[in-house]
Amino acid sequence: MIIDTHCHLYVDAFDSDRTEVVERAKEAGVGAIILPGIDKENHPALMRTVKEFPHFCYPAIGLHPTSVTTDYKEELTFIEQQLKENDFLSIGEIGIDGYWSKEYMSQQQDAFVQQLEWAAQYDLPVIIHSRNAFNELFDILYHIRHLSLKGVFHAFSGSYDQYKQLQKCGAFKIGIGGVVTYKNAGLAQTVTKIDPSSLIVETDAPWLTPAPHRGKRNESSYITHIIQKISELLNIPYQQVEIFTRQNACSLFKIPYICPA
Repeated sequence: MIIDTHCHLYVDAFDSDRTEVVERAKEAGVGAIILPGIDKENHPALMRTVKEFPHFCYPAIGLHPTSVTTDYKEELTFIEQQLKENDFLSIGEIGIDGYWSKEYMSQQQDAFVQQLEWAAQYDLPVIIHSRNAFNELFDILYHIRHLSLKGVFHAFSGSYDQYKQLQKCGAFKIGIGGVVTYKNAGLAQTVTKIDPSSLIVETDAPWLTPAPHRGKRNESSYITHIIQKISELLNIPYQQVEIFTRQNACSLFKIPYICPA
């Protein structure tokens, strides 16, 4: 049984065939999908999807760094209220993004720190997004390492040295997605060096589609290609990768009905 630890099944890219996508995922061996939050505008669709597919889709909540603008404090107020009223598997997708725009970089950092503090308060793992901002992100995590945070670096594309740096900041897993199947991406070589106990798998669907489907909309059933690539890189059986990535995901997220208590 496979856990897709990061999928945006609730976005409009799946509005025409969401049920069929779920059925294909189940046929491929997926037993659970974690839905990371983006912002309050997308939150209702996320929760509707969780309700539509109970014991299969599980919610996280967070303010994505690219959704941080001048009204970010209103967004944080919404998240704080939701954390008081509902149960979530994780706080995320949160982090810092210096790729799309650096206009709100200080606000991104402020929002990131606040959400990390809530993760510690509610004893929840975090789903972290980092793009062109590793140094800023690492400085924050290292400064608050006393919070004993746990979580995953989603769509990790960093180096092995960066992976080792992150281990100084908390109990962080590494989310491996479709990029590992891309030629010349560099991630494949990094994966061979990372301790398997740190690896979990994800799709980030509908984005970052793995080969051989690259160029098409991504979906959870394609996670098998990611597992197969890791199997080849580590020279171990496919089923062994499926087992340890599921165990790693369970140790982090404590998914009801899926993970041992």
